[in-house]
This record gives sequence, C-alpha cells and structure tokens, in this order.
Amino acid sequence: MAFGSFLKIFLPKDRVFFGLFEQVSATLVQMSAQFTAALKETDLVKRDAMLRKLEEWEHKNDEITHEIFIQLGQNFITPLDREDIHYLATSLDDIADYMWGAAKRVVNYQISDQYNTLPAFAEIIDKSVTAINTCVHGLRDMKDLKGITSACVLVNSLENDADDLLDSTLLKLFSTQITAVELIKQKDIYQILETVTDKCEDAANVVESIIIKYS
Repeated sequence: MAFGSFLKIFLPKDRVFFGLFEQVSATLVQMSAQFTAALKETDLVKRDAMLRKLEEWEHKNDEITHEIFIQLGQNFITPLDREDIHYLATSLDDIADYMWGAAKRVVNYQISDQYNTLPAFAEIIDKSVTAINTCVHGLRDMKDLKGITSACVLVNSLENDADDLLDSTLLKLFSTQITAVELIKQKDIYQILETVTDKCEDAANVVESIIIKYS
C-alpha cells in the first residue's frame, strides 16, 4: 500500500479544507464569468460598473483564504501536507488578486483595444479558471486522477495560448503609430492579463504535485 493511501485511513472524516478550497474555486468561477462578460461589453459605462463588482469576489476570496490559514493553525491533522495546503491556498488567492488588478487597470486606463485583445484574454482566463475548478473539486476523493490531470494539462496549454496572444498583440502595438503613454498603458494591461494565466498554471502545478504525492 502506497504511503498516501495508508495515510488516508487516519485522516479526519470532516475535511474542512476541501470545502474551503471548493468555495475559493467556486468564487473564482463567478469572478471569471463576470470578468469575461465585462470585457465583451461594448458599453464602456456598463463595462466599468461590471468590472468594479469584481472587488466583492476578491474580498470574499481573501476571507476564505484567511479561514484556510486559521484552520491550518488550529488543526494538528490535515488531509494534505501543511505546505501543500498553504501553496494551494496562496496560488488560488493570487488568481483572484491579479484578475482584480487587471480589472482595475482596464477601468483606470480606458485604453483603445483596437485588436479585441481584452475579450480574447478573458476567454482564455475563463477556460483556465473552469479547469482549475475541476482540479480543486477532484482533490476531495482523488477518484478521477485522469480528469484532474487533463484539467491541469489544459491550464498549461491555455497559458501557452496567452503567451502567444501577448506576443502577437505587442508586435502589432509596436508597429503602429500610437503615443508612448497609450503604448505603456496597453502593454501593462495585457501583461497583467497574461500573468493571470501564469497564476492559474501555478495553481495547476500545485495540484499536480499533490496528486502525485497522494495517489
């Protein structure tokens, strides 16, 4: 019997951490859906109002993440290594933080998105977050390791798509006649959007390391 399987015998039946992680991932799904809808909205006033609402979900995720750390300090026996719980909580929180950071920049900079890069990034982020949600829910019983692994692979692939989208957009920007200020603003927004996908990949990598350890 593998050590991970042997350890499961002694784990508490009430796995509070999995419920908290699932709350975080569910909040990320809601946040990403709002983000995607906002960046597809052509009415800029409506778009900005939708983006500002992301702050509520970001704060909610902060509260749940804080509860995870509280539980980590109070529980001697945990269903996963304490380091893994910390890494996963931090990586999921980073996704929310950077998505909210991107939303604020879109609202504050009011760029001219002539290549429709914003909705393209939003689609990639939404697919990545959906895959992360699959990964997180799969951790509770780890019965569908193939499904979890496939979701992790998808996140990695989507991160590559985001890299390509950033590269192609920056090439277009540097070949056009726009002001230096506008170039800096657009570059900043697109780079933080790509960073959101990096954070999704970080979370997927944590999940992969967990299933390797415990499966």
